[in-house]
Amino acid sequence: MFDWTDIDKFIISFFIILPIVTIIHQFGHFFFAKLFGGSLDMEIGTGKKLFKVGRLQFNRVYFYDAWCQFSDLKYSNRLTRSIVYAGGSIFNVASILIVNGFILMREIEPTIYTYQFAYFSFYYVFFSLYPIYYSNGHPSDGRAIFDTWKKGRPDADPLN
Repeated sequence: MFDWTDIDKFIISFFIILPIVTIIHQFGHFFFAKLFGGSLDMEIGTGKKLFKVGRLQFNRVYFYDAWCQFSDLKYSNRLTRSIVYAGGSIFNVASILIVNGFILMREIEPTIYTYQFAYFSFYYVFFSLYPIYYSNGHPSDGRAIFDTWKKGRPDADPLN
């Protein structure tokens, strides 16, 4: 049950754990895009720009939303494009396994924060791989993978 004594846990989970999960997801796309010779721009959050480091921009509402814009994959085919689209979810699942491994090895204690980390990570995996078009017309990662195999590339392709 949630009560006012849990507000600090809520704030930490929402403003620290969720953005960490978001960054892990985006770096999954980054890793595989770079692996296949691509370049990309990333934005964490929405709203006005807070600061930019290279091609990574952090926006004022940093805990809400994120996106990547890929281009110029040197090795571009259906498989490599699908791996780039799935890269965020691959990194999220890997991070869950790593955290749980540390818990099993008793290197870290299970806490509400490790639970929230796993929860938010699974949330990202599920909703990014659910094959839909968002209201802005962009495909989810799952929809981009589906369209890549069906049509060669999504209609609104973040891989230019």
